[in-house]
Amino acid sequence: MSAPYGAWPSPVSAEKVAKAGVRMGLSASDGADIYWVETRPADKGRSVIVQRKPDGTLNDLTPAPLSARSRVHEYGGGGYLVHDGAVFFSNDADQRLYRQDAGMPPDPITPADGSRYADGVMDARRNRILCVIERERRENEPLNALAAVDAETGRVSILYAESDFVSSPQISPDGSQIAWLAWNHPNMPWDGTELWTAECAPSGELTNPRCIAGGSGESIFQPTWSPDGALAFASDRTGWWNLYRIENGDARNIAPMDAEFGLPQWAFGMRAYAYVSADTVAAVYRQNGQSRLALIYLLSGEAERIETPYTELSSPLAADGSLYLYAASPSRSAELIQIDLASREIETIRRPNETEADERHLSLPTEVEFLTENGLTARGFFYPPKNDSVEPPKDEKPPLIVSCHGGPTGAATASYNPSIQFFTSRGFAVLDVNYGGSAGYGRDYRERLNGQWGVVDVDDCVNGARAMAERGAVDGERIAVRGGSAGGFTALAALAFRDAFKGGCSYYGIGDLEALAKDTHKFESRYLDRLIGPYPERADLYRERSPIHYAKNISGPVLFLQGMEDKVVPPNQTEAMVKTLNDNGLEAKCVLFEGEGHGFRQAENVRRALEAELAFYRRLFGISVVLGRRFV
Repeated sequence: MSAPYGAWPSPVSAEKVAKAGVRMGLSASDGADIYWVETRPADKGRSVIVQRKPDGTLNDLTPAPLSARSRVHEYGGGGYLVHDGAVFFSNDADQRLYRQDAGMPPDPITPADGSRYADGVMDARRNRILCVIERERRENEPLNALAAVDAETGRVSILYAESDFVSSPQISPDGSQIAWLAWNHPNMPWDGTELWTAECAPSGELTNPRCIAGGSGESIFQPTWSPDGALAFASDRTGWWNLYRIENGDARNIAPMDAEFGLPQWAFGMRAYAYVSADTVAAVYRQNGQSRLALIYLLSGEAERIETPYTELSSPLAADGSLYLYAASPSRSAELIQIDLASREIETIRRPNETEADERHLSLPTEVEFLTENGLTARGFFYPPKNDSVEPPKDEKPPLIVSCHGGPTGAATASYNPSIQFFTSRGFAVLDVNYGGSAGYGRDYRERLNGQWGVVDVDDCVNGARAMAERGAVDGERIAVRGGSAGGFTALAALAFRDAFKGGCSYYGIGDLEALAKDTHKFESRYLDRLIGPYPERADLYRERSPIHYAKNISGPVLFLQGMEDKVVPPNQTEAMVKTLNDNGLEAKCVLFEGEGHGFRQAENVRRALEAELAFYRRLFGISVVLGRRFV
């Protein structure tokens, strides 16, 4: 059959995309058992701890309505740990720490005082959990501190509270030393962090705390003790997050490489490497736009590449001669895999989303580079329209959707994305841009955005769209821009300050930078100091780059999709932006979603948002769809 671009019938429905949104995270081992968390849109976004027994049996451990999710820093992560069959987790609704013994229902062990807990590890010698605590204070911003929680009574002791933020507590194998990360405003953890260590007395008190690495211009990631008590960590002191190990009081670069062995620590529990033995590390690193896996032999410094069919790998966990990782490729959604380190055989342990498009409807990405401002090169992934059941018009080129990732210190990857396939299978092209400021290309690339948020990212998205049109891949007169959170700001700024897009869609995006600076949570409250400038000293820049003040410049329609419980970008920001646009006679519509925060977790809301976005693009580009076909 023949149909215009954007009007193709597709079996990739919004409902299928929503159901394919199960996310897995934070794997752990306890004896021969493996654990992970699944966040399930079909269960109202509930996060469930799953146990896998050696015989392959899977057990959901978290009973409804409980949900294993921490909200420390609002983004959470690191919401559970397991020790000797007991599971400890933060419950989403009350943020209390719960204990669940084998075969028993979970019970809260910490008081209902509003405190939040994350990033816990077991101090078995003292039967306590070392973790990060976040606690509201009457006058000052919340306390973020290193704490110990008694595993039986839930009694909380504050161990270290001298920095604005802490993360990643780790205890040495013999229980005598503790390591953790700390940083202070205005740094984010990918800007500058410090690695601290201290001796731990038999009673549990910390003595001789000292900073041994890091600083305001060096980012430290994932401190980890080796089985023989040596401390390793990732540092970007060379411009790339490389692995280091403390030997004879000095930090040795284990395997120098122009590659990233670290990640922007937006959430707790993130990791890029794991000790297989005292002298061997399994590490995931990012190079040339994709993830790679290697065994690094500490004595020789040799890195042995392990080949896999995946382009995205994360969160390695070593246990009993095997390596467990999350893995994905352009044609296969994320799954938990097991690699036998002796035979190198790969087995899929869990694949919760089995709704990929078949090859007839599958658009595979091509990594593209294009020139941008100041003679620099930016990057992205281009997805052409793909649907073998449709014959596209010979005299027409496809409309383009330019996608801006969040963060802004995030990254677009080449892993299977059902939302992208939802559009490409209907005849839209998609450019997923890794603008300057994105992670995965070294510190210099990340720092392109310093002082230039709302400029560099916008320029790169505009230049990427132009490059695709100049290469003849898309219709240069039919280009839209979309983004979520910080990507929503980039999309709105592109509409307000550039003339490259016909319209755009903002998922919980930022329209007023001053409002964000005044009304956001502690973790990001000084983030904009580096991205724009200190506030209120540079209030002029905040106003100059806020789309809400330049709504009159926006000539195309805008669709806003916003969670009503969003604490990162409160709904009043979106509502104010829509009102300003409507007052200026511009087409702007806001769809609010009850029960959603910063990012949509519930399947029904994901479906509604996608369908609203598709209808918006079709109106924007004047695409008519003949009803009555099997798929639309």
